[in-house]
Amino acid sequence: MPTERNRKSKRIFRKVFRFNGFRNGLKFAGRGIIYLFLYHRNMRVIFMLGLAAFLCGLFFRLRGIELAILCATITLVFMAEILNTAIEMLMDMLSPRYNIRLKLIKDIAAAVVLLTSLNAAAVGYILFVRRLLR
Repeated sequence: MPTERNRKSKRIFRKVFRFNGFRNGLKFAGRGIIYLFLYHRNMRVIFMLGLAAFLCGLFFRLRGIELAILCATITLVFMAEILNTAIEMLMDMLSPRYNIRLKLIKDIAAAVVLLTSLNAAAVGYILFVRRLLR
C-alpha cells in the first residue's frame, strides 16, 4: 500500500516531467516560424536558397561531414535572419519615430545576416565549385 510520501513523490515526479510546457514551447516556436514565412520575404528567400543548397548537396553526394557543415551553415543563416527580424521588430516597438541609435542597432543586426550569408557563400563555393567544374 502506497504511503503518503510515495504519493507525494509520484506527484512531484509527474509535475517535473510534464510535457505541457515543452509542447507549448514547440507550438509557440512553430507560430513564430509560420509568421516569419508569411510576412517576411527574406525568410522565404533564405528558405528556398537553403533548400536548393541542401538538395545540391544530396545531388553531388557530399560526404557526411560536408553535408553536416552545409546544414550547420544553412541553420546559421536562418538564425541570423530570425535574430535580425526580432531585433528590428523590438526597435520599432520601442520607438516608432526615427532614432539614430535605434537605426544603428538595426544596421548592426543586418550586418550579422550579411556576414553569415557571406560565410554561407564561401562554404558553398568550397563544397560545390570543384564538383561543378568536373
